[in-house]
Amino acid sequence: MQQVKSGDVVNVHYHGRLTSGETFDSSEGRAPLQFVVGSGQVIKGFDDAVLSMKVGDKLTVTIPVDLAYGPKNDQMLLEYPLNEFPSDIQAEEGMELHMNDADGNVFPVRIAKVLEESVILDANHTLAGEDLIFDLELISIEA
Repeated sequence: MQQVKSGDVVNVHYHGRLTSGETFDSSEGRAPLQFVVGSGQVIKGFDDAVLSMKVGDKLTVTIPVDLAYGPKNDQMLLEYPLNEFPSDIQAEEGMELHMNDADGNVFPVRIAKVLEESVILDANHTLAGEDLIFDLELISIEA
């Protein structure tokens, strides 16, 4: 039976959870995730985990922070003045927003803390700093 190798297009059902047991994503009820192995389309630990799989294999893998979204980076915390917020937005901790950088690129941020005259915005990936656990099932390998 064919084993996954770098460059293969694979279809994988997955259930992702934190070490606390909380589910953060799943393909349940949807089409399986399709990606090219080794192309960087998924986090490195996920990519590496499917390499030894054959169609029908099921695997549970723990992906450490460094092979997932990396550690939280304090340089990704930004202080932003409340008086520059759009007047129709009431800033609340946990609120997700989108910002533009100087080049016009859009990126997501979360309000980490609301202060008296500013907010602390967190531009880290929501799963940065987390070890991730995935239950994987290899559905198919495409030519």
